[in-house]
Amino acid sequence: MIWHSAKLTDVVNELDTDLKTGLTEAEVKGRQAKYGLNQLTEKKKKSFAARFLDQLKDFMVIVLMIAAAVSLITNIFNGGEDWLEPIVIVAIVVVNALLGVLQESKAESALEALKNMEAPTAKVLRDGQIHSIKASELVPGDIIILEAGDYIPADARIIESASLRCEESALTGESVPVEKEADGDIEDIAGIGDRFNMVYSGCSISYGRCRAVVTETGMNTEMGKIANMLDSTKDAITPLQIKLAQLGKTLGMLALVICGVIFVIGIATTMLGDGEKLNGILEMFMTSISLAVAAIPEGLPTIVTIVLAIGVQRMVKKNAIIRRLPAVETLGSASVICSDKTGTLTQNRMTMVKLYNGHNIIDLSTDEIPSDAGMLLRLGTMCSDGRVEERDGKQVHIGDPTETGIVAASMKYCGMNKEEIDNAYPRMGEIPFDSDRKLMTTINMIDGKPFAVVKGAPDIIISRCTTVNRDAAEKANAEMAKEALRVLGVAIKELDNVPSNPTPEDMENGLTFIGLLGMMDPPRPEAIEAVKLCKSAGIRTVMITGDHVITAAAIAKMLGILEYDEQAITGAQLRELSDEELAAHVENYAVYARVSPEDKIRIVKAWQSRGEIVAMTGDGVNDAPALKAADIGCAMGITGTDVAKGASAMTLTDDNFATIVTAVKEGRGIYDNIRK
Repeated sequence: MIWHSAKLTDVVNELDTDLKTGLTEAEVKGRQAKYGLNQLTEKKKKSFAARFLDQLKDFMVIVLMIAAAVSLITNIFNGGEDWLEPIVIVAIVVVNALLGVLQESKAESALEALKNMEAPTAKVLRDGQIHSIKASELVPGDIIILEAGDYIPADARIIESASLRCEESALTGESVPVEKEADGDIEDIAGIGDRFNMVYSGCSISYGRCRAVVTETGMNTEMGKIANMLDSTKDAITPLQIKLAQLGKTLGMLALVICGVIFVIGIATTMLGDGEKLNGILEMFMTSISLAVAAIPEGLPTIVTIVLAIGVQRMVKKNAIIRRLPAVETLGSASVICSDKTGTLTQNRMTMVKLYNGHNIIDLSTDEIPSDAGMLLRLGTMCSDGRVEERDGKQVHIGDPTETGIVAASMKYCGMNKEEIDNAYPRMGEIPFDSDRKLMTTINMIDGKPFAVVKGAPDIIISRCTTVNRDAAEKANAEMAKEALRVLGVAIKELDNVPSNPTPEDMENGLTFIGLLGMMDPPRPEAIEAVKLCKSAGIRTVMITGDHVITAAAIAKMLGILEYDEQAITGAQLRELSDEELAAHVENYAVYARVSPEDKIRIVKAWQSRGEIVAMTGDGVNDAPALKAADIGCAMGITGTDVAKGASAMTLTDDNFATIVTAVKEGRGIYDNIRK
């Protein structure tokens, strides 16, 4: 059953549960036996010995080990005069193998971090009573109770909710909490970010509360699917590793052939001569082995490691931490960069860019605004709970990103912070935001009189106003929405007195329209220059995001990523393409929006199938499989989850796209040095 698109009654019947009493203990035990524990599992790990032996399977290493063994045997026959050669060869092989095992161990940290995200406890309804149990004991059909601040312990369909918002950025990449509700028709093909009647394991409740019925547990959850992909996705072999392996195989084969020829010639000469034949054969054998050891560059891996290590030190100073040495060289070979939008290409902060004061749309790129626009910002701040604080010369935003964007604009253009506005216009009451009403209302004293200040969805605000130029307001809303701005309406209502029990019916009707606030997460200025630099260096930049396609396309155009005949495509459209069709047309797409973790891997592999070296950036759990599948994964150091960092070869300490471009430049220099 497709849980998000089916009717709630059908979901309940399929799961055979009771919404009022929940499951019985007997039913729970039966389902635990059938479905197992609600936890992520992983494949049995290889032992240290098995992983060490895997590192010795390289052709050049095998030839070196044979050479060391023969050298050792010959040395014994000659009375044990020279032990240095076999010891040095074995030491080089062992050190390189140990380094390989260490890197492989680090790569497993992604799955460990994913397991640590599981919720430890859950509130569940069983036998008509609410219990707090270990989250691992949940089964499909359990009725769970979730409140603000709770981690979601399993995938579940919402039964009932009140002002529910979920933080799903780790799973979807969308930075703003998502409004959830039990009702509404959702298509089968809807992506995770558009399933408003579902909550997902590994995410959290940022506001409100709900009851939900568990639909999937353990490895069957969306988080479990990511764990499966992490387990099954192999680390990409870098171009340098491929070329070194080819070089080693070629040199090894040539060395063996030439040494064999010399040995045969030497034996033939010995047989024709008058000297002692056994000693002559042994001497020729030793000569051949010495030639083999001399011809095979056993020092090459060590030299390459030193060059890469020096490059790593240089990159640390430029905000790029390399976790796996070969990744340094891969950066230099990168021909496609698949970048996340939020925080990497953009500033990861909702910023007021335009407002409508009832007469004109005002661009906030200037430092001064009309007085009525200033009042609009102050009213928006009165009807907000977000705060912005100055710490060590930097702004720290606390609360809903949309509200903190309004507060920050008030600080910039009105010279008043949230505390000062609250003191100047005291809040006497409030009606919290509700996802059904899509409005929030506060009662504030303005110039000694009580006013209801209402903030919310523009279309609803306009419909509740009796004093408004409706056509002009709707036109302004449409224009701002076309530019991919998040738009909020603000209206007020003068009251006779402060109500003791304010209701939406009384406070949110008969309003006077004040204006519209338009916000967005703007592009980083340095990212625009970095995208230009990539183009001049022959590197293609592609945006992959969990955000809506209109927003993503607008940002991509500002950055110079979406140009000419290039297209923006949604995850739903992408899933209609076969792997072959995607690979054939992947060059046409510059923006991918509302994509799933599986979609991201397909995009990376489509580019790789065309012979491109792909760098992938990301910060969420949903990015981890693609970060691991890419030729080089770049995780965000500030906003990045431990899961993303564990799956990546490189971490950006400043979360900045421009840093990737700088690192690519360094990588190209290092690659040239290795070739020399």
